Amino acid sequence: MDRRKSLKILGAGGIGIAGLILADWKWQLADQLTHQGFFSYKQEKLMSAVADTIIPEGIPSIAPENAQPIGALSTGTDKFLLRLFEHCYESEDQEIIKRGLDHLGKLDFLSSDQQTREELLLSMSNSDNEKDQRFFQLMKSQTIYGFTTVREVMVDYHGYKVAAGGFKGCVPAKEGLV
Repeated sequence: MDRRKSLKILGAGGIGIAGLILADWKWQLADQLTHQGFFSYKQEKLMSAVADTIIPEGIPSIAPENAQPIGALSTGTDKFLLRLFEHCYESEDQEIIKRGLDHLGKLDFLSSDQQTREELLLSMSNSDNEKDQRFFQLMKSQTIYGFTTVREVMVDYHGYKVAAGGFKGCVPAKEGLV
């Protein structure tokens, strides 16, 4: 075995992997700097963290045999919330949501652990400020709505069927029915 040739191949592979990591980091940085949307980049991350705090990933107590961990982020509930609040809510509610997300950003919500996040959200729900209470109520209710209406939850956990009783297209229609 030629050691020099092997070391060259390993070195080239390492440089290639490092280049891919650097390219990914560059795109993430560019996305943060050039982010265009209704919510800022940080607000989107905060909304994802709030959804993950309300419905963390895990296996529910009532689950099928081969159940995989499921949560708000794995079902795309955070993306649903972004579009819902952007397109379906009045500007007053949108401002309450943005203000609440900015408030959580000042409290270092993103780098907190699960228990601290829960405490911060519960403090907003018990606050004397009506806008904080409204923010918590909107986030909680719409996160639960978005999670419970996603396909994975409806089909795998609630047994929902699109066509109840099934559809058998191979049965010929009788003349009296037509």
